[in-house]
Amino acid sequence: MTKAVVLSDYGPPDVLVPGEVEIGPPGPGQIRVNIEFAGVGPTDLAIRSGHLKGAFGNRPGSVLGFEAAGVVDAVGPSVSDVRPGDPVAVFLPELGGYAGQVLARYWVRVPRSVSAQDAAALPASGEAAARVVDETGVAAGETVLIVGAAGSVGLIAGQLAVARDARVLAAVRPGDFDLVTEVGATPVAYGPELAANVRAVVPSVDAVIDASGAGVLGAAVELAGGADRVVTLSDPHAADFAVRLSGPDGSHIAERLQAVMALLAAGRLTLRSQTVAPLADAAQVHRDLESGTLRTKVLLSAQA
Repeated sequence: MTKAVVLSDYGPPDVLVPGEVEIGPPGPGQIRVNIEFAGVGPTDLAIRSGHLKGAFGNRPGSVLGFEAAGVVDAVGPSVSDVRPGDPVAVFLPELGGYAGQVLARYWVRVPRSVSAQDAAALPASGEAAARVVDETGVAAGETVLIVGAAGSVGLIAGQLAVARDARVLAAVRPGDFDLVTEVGATPVAYGPELAANVRAVVPSVDAVIDASGAGVLGAAVELAGGADRVVTLSDPHAADFAVRLSGPDGSHIAERLQAVMALLAAGRLTLRSQTVAPLADAAQVHRDLESGTLRTKVLLSAQA
């Protein structure tokens, strides 16, 4: 058994309660990891509240958390690229990061130049960012609008798009203008007048990445001239606008994790600032994120 924070029901943050879960031996293609830090993302909050009930196969009694970093404890059959004692970052499409141990089937070795905290903040956000940039087909010379561009996914996606020589318009709060400017994007004010704010800079855009899930799809489709190159990561109304609701693509996860980790190790990727809290404080972290009193990336320390 390993300590964990368990989703006792769907609802307010109080449904996250301390508990224990059993983690068995790794099966073929799996590793078991002793977790040092687990990342908290906005999708965790949406799952916990019930807004994405069933979308990720979660249920009461399960453990949230799409990403973590730690040390390999055991490897399963057919695993040859890591061994016990190796530092790894893991992406967990089936969740399970809010715990002391986890079984993982997607991982990337952590280079010495990358801290365990940065490693834990990368897998879910980095995979999602690389995925949506690929799905929208961002190319050199194009203009892409990223909504929620100061968040963990949006900030990485903007940098990946800039690296493709695209022009990035970053829809963020005024307090985040400097942050997105530093990574090569052009800030525009996020809010009810999003379409007008974008048109004050350009008449239209080639693609839109919605990393906010905050009801912007109507404006996004309008600005892109259709839904073909609009993608959202978490807006449950995507189908109403014929927009793709992006989800992990197992056939490309490993290569995307390798790509973003290499950029991070080379100092070519900026991550959001981080706050570390004990694993047992997960419910309070969810409260603070929902209230807006906490706006950094949050990592839960399984060792605290």
